[in-house]
Amino acid sequence: MTFAYPAILHKTPQNTYTAVFPDLADCQAEGDTLNECLDNAYDAMYNWLYIELTEFEGHLPPVSHAEDLTLDEGDFVRNISAIMRLTDGWDE
Repeated sequence: MTFAYPAILHKTPQNTYTAVFPDLADCQAEGDTLNECLDNAYDAMYNWLYIELTEFEGHLPPVSHAEDLTLDEGDFVRNISAIMRLTDGWDE
């Protein structure tokens, strides 16, 4: 399955980057560069989704549209996607 959620990215005064997923409670990432932040955001989202799907009932939140998000000055939105193969418990 492929999942995609928007992340709000912001460059900090220290010239690092932060990413926050408004749809995924407490899911965020940081990085010294934009690419590092995006890589960390992918990992954070993947782990958040994996835990939600395997340890809870798998009720994922709806995906916000970029135009519905409230952005501060300097913020920008990137959709982060992850492909997950959940095969635990399958007999092959």
